[in-house]
Amino acid sequence: MSVVELGRFMDDLADASGRAILPFFRAQFALDDKARGAAPFDPVTEADRAAELVLRKMIRETFPAHGILGEEFGSERMDAEYVWVLDPIDGTRSFISGLPTWGTLVGLTRNGGAVRGLMHQPYLGERFSGDGRSARLRGPRGERTLRTRRCASLAAAMLATTDPRLFSEGDEAERFRAVEAQVRMSRYGTDCYAYCMLAAGQIDLVIEAGLKPYDIVALIPIVEGAGGTITGWDGGPATAGGRVVAAGDPRLHAAALEVLNP
Repeated sequence: MSVVELGRFMDDLADASGRAILPFFRAQFALDDKARGAAPFDPVTEADRAAELVLRKMIRETFPAHGILGEEFGSERMDAEYVWVLDPIDGTRSFISGLPTWGTLVGLTRNGGAVRGLMHQPYLGERFSGDGRSARLRGPRGERTLRTRRCASLAAAMLATTDPRLFSEGDEAERFRAVEAQVRMSRYGTDCYAYCMLAAGQIDLVIEAGLKPYDIVALIPIVEGAGGTITGWDGGPATAGGRVVAAGDPRLHAAALEVLNP
């Protein structure tokens, strides 16, 4: 499949998942807790499951030799050269609250490296995509190339994270707070949308912890394609999730790592 055909297929995945999800948004639906009552609350909805089933069916029919890793239905053929990494609704807490900062994440890895990524927000009609070399946004205002903005210092940076309570108490939380104390301002509750706003030049720095591969793989080619840097807190690849830091400017990324690794 050519690059153009792959792009069209990913658009088809976005269209199909959006049709599966939107009837549930700001509506009444069944809600389960994957944590089974333990803390923290880990919600999953009918929309999550319906969308992932649609995505898996389309991938199996089009690329039967490819692997799939999804949040709701696990993994298959993880030893394949190409593996699709799916999060049907990244930001389920936002979704069930009626807030439009959630999105469908579709990532593609080749031999373990993230090579294509898509974040689709069907309610807003926005589609962010990247291949590590370039990134684009298609939305109500048309289509444009994404570029991160220059920001060399923490003192000038806008920081985002989904929820500071997701950092484990002790050293991890202290390291995050040490960075937050130095930035110009911070915003919470952003989920996958923060990384896309970083790629669009609206946010400078994203710091998270406790991520799974399906939370981050699709976003790596978007951030890198827009000129940003995204790694683990240790400076290694972010594809496995865990502790992740993304910055629009490599100088800011280096400054954040210095604080995160005292």
